[in-house]
Amino acid sequence: MKRVLVVGGVAGGASAAARVRRLDESAHITIFERGPHVSFSNCALPYYLSGVVASSERLLMMTPEKFKSNYNIDVRPQSEVVAIDPAAKRVKVENRADGTTYTEGYDVLILSPGASPIVPRSITGTDGERVFTVRNVVDIVAIKEYIDTHGVENVAVVGGGFIGLEVAENLVHAGKQVTLVEAAEQIMAPFDYDMVQMLHKELCDNGVELIVSDGLKAIGSDGITLNSGRTVPAGAVVLAIGVAPETKLAKEAGLDIGTTGGIKVNQHYQTSDPSIYAVGDAIEVYNSLTHTPTRLALAGPAQRQARAAAEHICGIPSRNKGVIGSSVVRVFNLNAACTGLSEKAAKAAGIPCDFAYVIPGDKPGMMPGSAPMHFKLVYEVPTGRILGAQAIGKGDVVARVNTVAAMITMGADLEDLKELELCYAPLFSTAKDVVNFAAMVGLNTLYGTVKQVPVTAVRSLVEQKATIVDVREVPEFEAGHIVGAINVPLSQLRERMEEIPKDRPVYLHCRTSQRSYNAARALLGAGWTDVYNISGSFLGLSLYEWYNDQTTGREKIVTEYNFR
Repeated sequence: MKRVLVVGGVAGGASAAARVRRLDESAHITIFERGPHVSFSNCALPYYLSGVVASSERLLMMTPEKFKSNYNIDVRPQSEVVAIDPAAKRVKVENRADGTTYTEGYDVLILSPGASPIVPRSITGTDGERVFTVRNVVDIVAIKEYIDTHGVENVAVVGGGFIGLEVAENLVHAGKQVTLVEAAEQIMAPFDYDMVQMLHKELCDNGVELIVSDGLKAIGSDGITLNSGRTVPAGAVVLAIGVAPETKLAKEAGLDIGTTGGIKVNQHYQTSDPSIYAVGDAIEVYNSLTHTPTRLALAGPAQRQARAAAEHICGIPSRNKGVIGSSVVRVFNLNAACTGLSEKAAKAAGIPCDFAYVIPGDKPGMMPGSAPMHFKLVYEVPTGRILGAQAIGKGDVVARVNTVAAMITMGADLEDLKELELCYAPLFSTAKDVVNFAAMVGLNTLYGTVKQVPVTAVRSLVEQKATIVDVREVPEFEAGHIVGAINVPLSQLRERMEEIPKDRPVYLHCRTSQRSYNAARALLGAGWTDVYNISGSFLGLSLYEWYNDQTTGREKIVTEYNFR
């Protein structure tokens, strides 16, 4: 009888244990969980604060009793593995309820300790009673109880990642005044700066006071102080700065640690000791796009790792294709999803790349609920290999990004994505779906059919008094336009071409870059040579410039904003 011990439950440990049981009915399987709950929904924790998840019990997925009755797995909550003896193949366990300790032997050990929230102890006040982190059910219950019991109205959330955003949103829905503080220049690091601006605006539009480029310096009795010296009133503080892999057990057992700080594993998720496996947030994984080690604290990869490890334990081979990183978050009325590499990540990895930024409707305009979808597709130059995608909008961004994630996994390029046959009906999408459209735009740029400049370059163009031609119709132009732009509507372009100079670069835009692309093709066909389409056009530029104008007070380059 094979003795399999699992350290930690939730996505990694519980999934591994269940898979071993399905493959080996004779195995003796024990899960040690230091907390009171062995299986719960990490990702749903913030929604308890607003009442979307009505009770903390709803967050629980499986109880020890169900594990025993359904899988014949021995689950021991409040039991912390405090030491591993690899030579003797034994672990030391502390019963956190009574403080007693005992040892347990194993044939195979699976480590799934997860990652712990980062709490910078060098910052004054982080150990206060009104300072919280979010990792488990106990944590989220403690936050809600404290806020309710003490009548807290102002909450500071430090950190603009997934947890920080979800906590902030749910606290707003609970009627609280929320300040979100992010030390970097933007929230949501997996997104590019040009895309994330609409999330910044969405937070502000829904009452969140957003502070970026300013980190936490100290926590006082009635608020927080930032590095800039600015003070923010707060009756409670939630730290969502990030997470660090829990590697203490592994280090003390002499297991190898990777260059990223996670537990080093091979393609089967074995550690440097072949009898010990590790999965989940604590390990170092392989990024299949950059071909480098990385860490990825997401439930989906953790479950796949758990399955692969369990299968190897039971003698079943599996392929390890690495990770690409796919995720989604809702920010009030906007959905934001991404996969693979952003433009900045690709460049940081030394991968030559370009992108297509398109803003088509997520369904035909006559259909109820139709809305713009901002979609950025990143690809390798000159191969056209798809590297990543980001989508933000009110509609189904997940379906579009999941499509690209599948294509990345299959090693597809822009031609493959252009030809991808997808479902269509007006209630769900357009006949030429967002992803197909983005691939076509990317191919136009890759093949040199049209040249483009990003919205990030427009301010410089305005300052240089470059020739910017707005091809929207007159009422659109009058409602708001780029300072210094010339209005030559597409409908009048062929009659007014003489107004557009040939002796210098010409930069075209419309609302979403589609009409301006047609204008660029017309000009190129009529003898113009130095013509550029502004990728993202007026809608993308308006969102990009809006938040910067609010925070910097600099001179506006857009006379009025139109986000429709």
